[in-house]
Amino acid sequence: MADARWAVPADVSAEKSPALPRGFLRKGEAPASRLYLRPLGPVAGAGSDISRLEVLVRGADGVTTAVASPEETLRWARAEGGDVGGYASGLLERLANPPAAFAGLALGRPLIMGIINVTPDSFSDGGEALDAGRALARGRALADAGADIVDVGGESTRPGAAPVSVDDELARVLPVVRGLGEAGLVVSVDTRHARVMEAALDGGAAIINDITALTGDPGSMSVAAARGAPVILVHMQGDPRTMQDAPRYEDAALDVYDYLAGRVAACEAAGVERTRIAVDPGIGFGKTVDHNVRILNRLALYRGLGCALVLGVSRKSLIARLSRGEAPKQRLAGSLAAALAAVAQGAHILRVHDVAETRQALAVWSAIAAAGAGATPGGGAEAS
Repeated sequence: MADARWAVPADVSAEKSPALPRGFLRKGEAPASRLYLRPLGPVAGAGSDISRLEVLVRGADGVTTAVASPEETLRWARAEGGDVGGYASGLLERLANPPAAFAGLALGRPLIMGIINVTPDSFSDGGEALDAGRALARGRALADAGADIVDVGGESTRPGAAPVSVDDELARVLPVVRGLGEAGLVVSVDTRHARVMEAALDGGAAIINDITALTGDPGSMSVAAARGAPVILVHMQGDPRTMQDAPRYEDAALDVYDYLAGRVAACEAAGVERTRIAVDPGIGFGKTVDHNVRILNRLALYRGLGCALVLGVSRKSLIARLSRGEAPKQRLAGSLAAALAAVAQGAHILRVHDVAETRQALAVWSAIAAAGAGATPGGGAEAS
């Protein structure tokens, strides 16, 4: 049922609608994959100002855009006939009513997911937490620094990485998942294998984080549905070995949106409720620098999926390519810049290596944003 705020009387003329193409759908064609809405106002955390929208329409000649209010958008959509009005109403409802929580964690502020790679070959910190003792210590340190979630992975997904056996992955992640779960931390398991998902959930993991969006293993969807576990669906073109071999998109931001919309629908059909789904556009997973930047520029678009929005840009090569070619551990400033830009466009969860620094950046950013909204930031005065 659409939000009453966006109801437009049936007798309102469509002549005041935004300058968007008429008849953009062929007879019988569904509006999905043709119509998109991106909020242009502040959409950080659980809030969502959708008083101004970028309306995007895919056509044979490319993508047409216009800026409009929700009411103007609905006038135009209703005039198009068919399912367009109902589809636009559904998008507006999801944009106006973002998810309040994910995996039991409130989304009123941006959450931080700290990374633990129990691998010898991850691009940034491979080998640093390869044994369980060091991985457990890192997990506790991340939590102390302010991580809301700790993400444990036992298989590198850097470009060109070779797969590991399920048995090896289990041996790497299970002791860490168990130990961190016993310590009371919210643990996600970063895996594309159903056996690892199931064993990790048994061991105390709360979230499945899958770079294949539950397509990499025939049993993954069944595990997610049967266990009632929250899932993070990540977009990736290809697989880690091949994903950077000339990735191609018609429109990166919209193509990724369509893929994630399809995966959300598949999950719902399998019994995974939308409230248990988060989406991640997969920065760096089968994308050029230009693709990544275009996705980040229109990140608020993905709020229309009605799911928690996760983003991982921390230390990725995108930062070095936009800057001076810095090594992974020298990319903190760029990581923070991308994180704050993402939060401003509605990212709910940031997957990062540098938790303390990200927490500090978010605290300052949030105080400034709150002051602009009329709230009282901080807890007292401090001399300069």
